[in-house]
This record gives sequence, structure tokens and C-alpha cells, in this order.
Amino acid sequence: MAEAGDEDLAEAQSIYDEDGAVREAFLAEVKAAIAEENGPRAIVLAADLHEADLGGLLEALDPEERVRLVRLMGHSFDFAALTEIDANIRDEILEELPASEVAEGVRDLENDDAVTLLEDLEPEDQAEILDALPAIDRAQLERSLHYPDYSAGRLMQTTFVTAPPYWTAGQAIDVMRDTDEERLPDSFFEIFIVDPGHRLLGTVFLDTLLRSKSKALLEDIMSADRRRIEVTEDREEVARLFERYTRVSAPVVDEAGRLVGVVTIDDVVDVIQEEADANLKALGGVSESEELSDTVLWTAKSRFVWLFVNLVTAFIASAVLGLFEGQLQKMVALAVLAPIVASQGGNAATQTMTVAVRALATRELSRANAARIVLREVMVGLVNGVGFGVLTGIVAGYWFDMPGLGVVIGLAMVTNLVAGALGGILIPQILARLRVDPAVASGAFVTTVTDVVGFSSFLGFATLWFGLG
Repeated sequence: MAEAGDEDLAEAQSIYDEDGAVREAFLAEVKAAIAEENGPRAIVLAADLHEADLGGLLEALDPEERVRLVRLMGHSFDFAALTEIDANIRDEILEELPASEVAEGVRDLENDDAVTLLEDLEPEDQAEILDALPAIDRAQLERSLHYPDYSAGRLMQTTFVTAPPYWTAGQAIDVMRDTDEERLPDSFFEIFIVDPGHRLLGTVFLDTLLRSKSKALLEDIMSADRRRIEVTEDREEVARLFERYTRVSAPVVDEAGRLVGVVTIDDVVDVIQEEADANLKALGGVSESEELSDTVLWTAKSRFVWLFVNLVTAFIASAVLGLFEGQLQKMVALAVLAPIVASQGGNAATQTMTVAVRALATRELSRANAARIVLREVMVGLVNGVGFGVLTGIVAGYWFDMPGLGVVIGLAMVTNLVAGALGGILIPQILARLRVDPAVASGAFVTTVTDVVGFSSFLGFATLWFGLG
């Protein structure tokens, strides 16, 4: 059981309050140090913070205070903190700092973090920073930046530990112990066994290395695991490999099989989070690059296209209503109840679509099981359609004192929920096969289906039942 003093100490060491926001008292101290241009005090307050916490502090500060804090802290500022913050805020800070200062900070970062800082900058700003770097560091970063966006080459770090197969375990340990600390990765889990052409032969995890006899050859204790990552492979595929095989790191090779980098689990966690965030935004018609720090004009422009598409689909649904204008004039109850059918079908379709989009993203839904999943969703739509059809029919019949109207809306409800299930499961699959992102495009098509089917089935059944033609 923790003592009260331990709890107070833990609270004092955290910069966050119980709501997860930066503590006001701590923030006020940092702001005071910035206002007074008190560099030593700023260093005392922020230099020992974890990079994620330092990033949180930067985001909590006012825009004009962020660069001032970086400059006050000087060499004590950890540029890795900039990888933890909103991309717009990061770019604003980097644009205000001299290229030489940014280059000095980038030199101390792992290659993957340095790429994160530089990849979104304007080409001229990027070139200015790269020119200020030593030739070796510049060459490594330029190579990584030339790889495709969202590829393993952008994700990997290029500092790793290699050894030839004829070394012994004791020899490998001695070499690592005697190597300059700056030439080793900040953290690593394995050493890579390579041939003279730097082609990957296998890996030796550190726990295996430490458990082995000092005279054991690395080629005898290495794992010749063939699960490696191509440098141009999409980062989503990299994340799936880590998930499937429970990896903490994985080697990256070029087209000739030469070892060029390593991807670690911390980078993969970021990829998973970013992809989940992008898919969630896409389902809502929001650009995956949208951030809370974006300007009003940019945000409005980025959302305009999706809203325009939805406006077009709304006109299509309204056109269906126009076809039944005479029937609506003869029976006002139809105009009151028609949106209920369309809305309920749309909600059911959205549920199915969400499941389908996620299953496609995780590769759980494929051609092998598509027929079974489609049938399952249709049966779910049918069961819910019958349930809600009976419920809605009773309410509508009692409301308007017309039992026949209850039968009509019940039949329409069943029809539209089944149509919604079919649209929600089939449309994402069709879009995926056409190589269109289903998370982005499915919503508008599915909504159109449920609106058109909902209105036409309800008003069509009513026309036949009541003879309104």
C-alpha cells in the first residue's frame, strides 16, 4: 500500500491534473519564466520532462510562447517533443527557428523522428535544414525522405546493431559495450546478422544473446526469421505484421535484401492510432489531415466537398418524394411518417457500414467469407426490420387511427432495414475493389440507398394499399 507521501510525490512529478490537462500552477510557472526570459528557470521546469509531456506543455502554451520556450531552453530542449504535437503547431515552431538550430536538434534524433519533423515542411525549408546537417546525417535523411509517403522507409530508424555470423556471443557483447554510445540506437531489442554484402541472414534477440555461452557462434543462435519488411511496403501492412506475429521490432530490407533499417513497436503504435483516427474522420466526411489548430477557412473548404455530395444525395431523395406528390396531398400522414422509415434504415445501414469498413481495414472481411457475412447482415436487417416494423406499425396505426397505415409502415420498415443492411455491407466492398477508400465514400452512397428505398417503399406500399394512384 502506497504511503500518502508517495502519492504526493507522484502528483508533484506529473504536469497533468486529474482531467488530463496541464496543471494551471505549473503552466503559470512556465509562462512566468518565458515572460521574464529566465532560461535557467525554464530549463529547471521543462528539461527533465518526457518528450510526450514536453509536447503537451508546448500545445498548452500560447502560439507566441512556444518558440520563445524552445529558444530559452537552448541545447536542453528535446526536439523529439515536436513529434508528439499537432502537425500544424510543429510546422509553425520549425518555421520560426533558424535552420542551423533545427539542424542541431535533428542531429540528436533517431532517423524516424527526424523524418517526422521534416517531411511536412515546404521543400525550400526542408532543403535549408538538410544543408545545415553533416554529410552523413544529411544523406541518411534524404534517402528516407525519398521513400514513398506512408511507406516503411519513412517509418524506420536507420541506426541499428549488426554483426557477422562468425562472431561469438561474448565477442558481440564486448563490441557493443566498447562502442561509442552515440553510435548505438537509444533502445534496441535485437542484433541483426548480415553477410559481407549486408544482406540479412537472421536476428539474435538480446535475451537469447545474454543466455548463450560466450563462445557460442551467432549463426548457431540466430533466428533465420524470414518475416521482414520491404522498404516500400505500406505502413498499414507493417502494422498488421506486428499484430499478427507479436513483434517488438522488425528488420527493413531493400529490393536486394540488404538491411537498411528497423521498425520498432513504438512507431507501429503511432501508425495504428493515426490510421484509426483517419478512418474515424473519413466516416464523418472529415479530411484525415484536419487538426484542431487549422484555420476556419481551411477547415470549411476541406469539409465543403463532403457536404456538397450529401446535398446532391438529399436532392435525389427529395426527387423520390416528388414522384408521390399527389399521394402526399391526399394523405398528410404519409408526409409525417415517411422520414421515420428513411431515418431508421439509414441508422441501421450506418451500423452495418461501420462494421464492414473496419473489417475491410483489418482484412477480416475478404472474398473467402464475404457471402457468409453478407447473409449474416441481411438476416440481422430482417430480424430488426420485423421487430421495428411491428413496433412502428402499432404506434402509427394507433396515432392516426388507421390500422392499414400501420401495416404499410411495417412492411416499408422491413424492406428498408434489409436494403440498408445490403447497402451497408456491399457498397464498402465494391468501393474497396474499385480501389476507392470505403471509409471516405461509403456514407453518401449508403444514405442515398436508404433514403430512396425508404421513401419509395413506404409511399409505394401506401399507394397500393389505399388506392391513391
